[in-house]
Amino acid sequence: MRAPAPAYAANDGVIDSAGAALGAALLSSLDAVGEVALTVDRESLVATMTTLRDTPGLEYQQLMEIAGVDYPEREDRFEVVYCLLSLTRNHRIRVHVRTDEEKPVPSVTGIWPVAGWLEREVYDMYGVLFEGNPDLRRILTDYGFRGHPQRKDFPLSGFVELRYSEEAKRVVYEPVKLAQDFRTFDFTSPWEGAEYVLPGDEKAALPEAKGAPTPLKADEIVKADAAKSEAKAPPPAPKATETPAQTGAGKAEPDATPKPADPDVVKAPRKSRAKPAASGDAPVAKPRAPRKPKADT
Repeated sequence: MRAPAPAYAANDGVIDSAGAALGAALLSSLDAVGEVALTVDRESLVATMTTLRDTPGLEYQQLMEIAGVDYPEREDRFEVVYCLLSLTRNHRIRVHVRTDEEKPVPSVTGIWPVAGWLEREVYDMYGVLFEGNPDLRRILTDYGFRGHPQRKDFPLSGFVELRYSEEAKRVVYEPVKLAQDFRTFDFTSPWEGAEYVLPGDEKAALPEAKGAPTPLKADEIVKADAAKSEAKAPPPAPKATETPAQTGAGKAEPDATPKPADPDVVKAPRKSRAKPAASGDAPVAKPRAPRKPKADT
């Protein structure tokens, strides 16, 4: 495989061609991270999409996806994003439209019928209205669902929960009852200075105040296994005896005592032997016993 992802045509000249074709309908453009994004006027969305589909050099024939984005701080808090694909040019582009809870976005189901389901998803999750959609109903949430789950101000728990009731023999809706509140996540590693204590961690450092951050960073803390291995003494050298000096043969033990005599063993007296003369020395004459004088006859 020569590339980790499908290769698409370059973005060179795409913004200039779109600007020349759309004119005043193009509000802004952006070429970032290899993708081209065009922000267009909401009222002229259908004419803009038709131009992007039919203009030579653009020719974006397929609508691949419609997504929603919520920016609560903006006056027009919602953005509807259309992802288009050009089959003849092998190129992708994004078209952005801004709106709020009341102003409807023109439906593009007359250009791409597949937009019917995609617009229903954006309506269900964000509450964006699409003018001209023949069947604008919820598609992902349950019947009777209140609110739009993907809005930033929608609670994580929702408003109601459902369960199967054995008494009523049907599914019933009840107000949400949580055994505990949702935890607050700050996306900070608890080992690198988090300002909270996880449940159970307060037992690990009783002398320290709860929530006190550790003064050490993760890369400065030595693991317990590594510390134990460093503190261990090196293993003794394997025993290999080759000479009497290493074995200690012939040396008296520190607490050695004379061996007790065995009464059943009678030692024979040792015979003295003359020491042989060393080579080169004169022989030593043995002394003779004095001769007795003979008696006169």
